[in-house]
Amino acid sequence: MEGKIITTSDVRQQLAAHLTRLWRYGLVLSRDRDLAEELVQSTCVRALERGAQYTSGTRIDRWLFAILHSIWISELRSRHVRMGQGFVASEELIAPDYREQDDACLHYQTLMQRVNALPEAQRNTVFLVYVEGFTYREAAETLAVPIGTIMSRLAAAWAMLAKPADAQSPQREKRS
Repeated sequence: MEGKIITTSDVRQQLAAHLTRLWRYGLVLSRDRDLAEELVQSTCVRALERGAQYTSGTRIDRWLFAILHSIWISELRSRHVRMGQGFVASEELIAPDYREQDDACLHYQTLMQRVNALPEAQRNTVFLVYVEGFTYREAAETLAVPIGTIMSRLAAAWAMLAKPADAQSPQREKRS
């Protein structure tokens, strides 16, 4: 698509190819299935309306993820205005319910709960880099932060995930 203007038909085709990934990112951001669907719908509408803003020669999935992220930030701001600190109640992201809970499934479930417990900025960064395969630069551009912030968030996330699962959150030392 380099060197040409993207058509509405091209946008529709690309949206169809990336719907599952967009929904998954919407779920990571919102932690709510219904809200994730609304985010994806809003992303589709905005992408179709603003196809002319797409920079040809760049990855369209990054552009779509950036749109979804922007819509999410706007949603958070409007909630903050409407309800004070009103965030969506989180639903735990857990492994599918298998009849037999083997070690691998339990490990996956524990890992997903620990990733889900990361601060939002770290969780979003981990998702973009390790699940979606974005480079640090692509993740930084998608989240509109410096590349150093991406590296810092990933390092902090790794430090948290490297701690034993049963470790309590760090408590301040009492000084006598």
